[in-house]
Amino acid sequence: MADLNGFNANNVEPNADFDPIPAGKYLAIITASEMKPTKNNNGHFLELTFQVIDGQYKNRLLWSRLNLDNPSDQAVQIARGELSALCRAIGVMQPRDSIELHNLPLMVTVKCKNREDTGDVVNEIKGYAKKEPVAATPSAQINTPPWARK
Repeated sequence: MADLNGFNANNVEPNADFDPIPAGKYLAIITASEMKPTKNNNGHFLELTFQVIDGQYKNRLLWSRLNLDNPSDQAVQIARGELSALCRAIGVMQPRDSIELHNLPLMVTVKCKNREDTGDVVNEIKGYAKKEPVAATPSAQINTPPWARK
């Protein structure tokens, strides 16, 4: 048994379902990172937790795993390329610790795929890009009639 210290579900909004979000591009940040051993303990992967920070799916979480320590040179090469794209997207080119990647906005490209073991549809991050700049209109342009603009 576990003591729930007087928890009252009447005072807490329930979580929404966790169906995958639609494929697309989302503004997100990394909120957590951890090196974990591979299933067969012959390497390690960096697990990154992303949080969508804008739009309809705000606060939804996504995960990515980078096989940075693996007997397969190809797996390591793919992971290092993905980490390079991520670092370029957030402007941290030589991180010494994964915490340096946290809380910096970037665009993630999300795809949907079927899990091989269960067939369930899950999200997969397939790309990273710099945060798209907001188009700004100079205030002088807003108040100047079109014929008077230079």
